[in-house]
Amino acid sequence: MSFYRFGLARRRRWRSPRAVVGSSVAVLAAVASLALATSTAGAEARREDTHWTAAWTASMIAASPPLFGQGPDNWSLDGFTDQSVRQVVRVTRGGSTLRVRLSNAYGSAPLAVAGASVGVARDGASVKPGTMHTVTFDRSPSTVIPAGREAASDVVPMHVSPLQRLTITLYFAQPTGPATFHMHSFATSYRAPGDHQLDQSAAAFGETTTSWYYLTGVDVNGSDEHGSGAVIAFGDSITDGAISTVDANHRYPDLLAERLVAAGRPVSVLNAGIASNQVLGTFPGGGASALDRFHHDALDQPGVRSIIILEGINDIAIGTLTTGEPVTAAQLIAGYKTLIQRAHQRGIHIIGATITPTKAAMETPFYTESGEAVREAVNDWIRTSGAYDAVVDLDRAIADPADPRRMRPEYNSGDGAHPNDAGMRAIADAIDLNIL
Repeated sequence: MSFYRFGLARRRRWRSPRAVVGSSVAVLAAVASLALATSTAGAEARREDTHWTAAWTASMIAASPPLFGQGPDNWSLDGFTDQSVRQVVRVTRGGSTLRVRLSNAYGSAPLAVAGASVGVARDGASVKPGTMHTVTFDRSPSTVIPAGREAASDVVPMHVSPLQRLTITLYFAQPTGPATFHMHSFATSYRAPGDHQLDQSAAAFGETTTSWYYLTGVDVNGSDEHGSGAVIAFGDSITDGAISTVDANHRYPDLLAERLVAAGRPVSVLNAGIASNQVLGTFPGGGASALDRFHHDALDQPGVRSIIILEGINDIAIGTLTTGEPVTAAQLIAGYKTLIQRAHQRGIHIIGATITPTKAAMETPFYTESGEAVREAVNDWIRTSGAYDAVVDLDRAIADPADPRRMRPEYNSGDGAHPNDAGMRAIADAIDLNIL
């Protein structure tokens, strides 16, 4: 979804985005198309490395100011100079070796990475003693990533377990310029002046944010075990995790990964959600459209076996702001059909999730009678068309039985559009593991 409510949680007044849409959308769309087109080399490398399976990912966007009343905890516009950035992620699959992927997809100049490390995370920015490993690129501790490209590290001989938290630290000696990043991580990242890439202590890391920078993937060595591979959760802010508890790993893909681990299934779950993302359009801060980013963020992930699509409410709610006309059910369905066709061309299983209810949403665009008619028509097509290989009816899973156009009160985060942690659990529990 979009307009996700950090600002509302902080009792700040939401401002209409109409004033920023115009030329910003056109510029962002152009940059997105250029960056995705020029990252082809990285995608080809990922497809050829068949012994790797992605264990964690984040979808990248261009540098963007805080939006919709969010606090000033986003460092993307200024970038970094003589600073270390420490980021904590949880892998959803284990392995005996790993590699790290970094992205400069939306950079306007080459990105110089002066050093990098990976270790087992402890509390906050601290690292478990004895687990720190230097990350190299072509046997060098530093690398330069061209604008519009990404880079995979050398193999790191480090055993990781499913659901293990890792700390990845990047040191930037020279100015980076505006940063390619993932705005809404729902995880704390840390910054320190100077080179602290190998610090086990958290003492130097006094600044925090809830975004990820340049870090787009962690892959582990693959496996021929039956049922292995990666599931991609592809969508907007509900997939991204809005507004789940920070640092709790309560996004629905996290909880789905926990179910798979508990079931003894060696399948990773990758979160390819972007808040404010749309199937058809592009909105400032919401990344490239699903149609434009699907190959890079989903189909080209190492080891991908299936994809869950949960997206469309932003097209319905704010599509008029980006296209000038209300989005129709037919237009959205045509977009889904394109995604399905692309997945099937790769032999990848694709699962459709119905769009969740939004009546009583705190922001008007999320619920109108005309928009609700589009949502219901789209959901009916998802359920009955047979176009997807399988369907997850999330609409019915979290709808209020007394009024199916609303979310159940116990799942409502408070804004009427995004589920809370319990709602995220209900979404994860509604997915039949046998269809993945």
